[in-house]
Amino acid sequence: MELAQVRLLVSDFTACYRFYADVLGLKPQSGATEGPYEKFSPHTGSAGIALQDRSMMAGVLAEAGDTATGHRSLVVLRVDDLDAYCAGITARGATLLHGPAPMTDRMRVAHLKDPEGNLVELQEWLLLRG
Repeated sequence: MELAQVRLLVSDFTACYRFYADVLGLKPQSGATEGPYEKFSPHTGSAGIALQDRSMMAGVLAEAGDTATGHRSLVVLRVDDLDAYCAGITARGATLLHGPAPMTDRMRVAHLKDPEGNLVELQEWLLLRG
């Protein structure tokens, strides 16, 4: 078994596409800016994040059309230099909710939200810095 992706159901596909591609800098698989589906990959690793238009999925599972409330997901991305990455994404329009700051003695984090309100955590693993 292999984890192919984490898929987020979104209502404003175009805004979310821009966030993951232009703000976070993930690579889109096909360039389908209008949806209804797109997978994004980081520059390293095999896991991906996908977006799917909520109304399309509601055609398959009716309950998927319900309005999302509360925090239902947390996307976690590891970066090598948290401060530099955060400076870059804030320059491209991201708003940090928290950090960069220590979370534990082994990790620093920053948090933000995508246009749909999904939480995104950026992690820098201090143990990997040697």
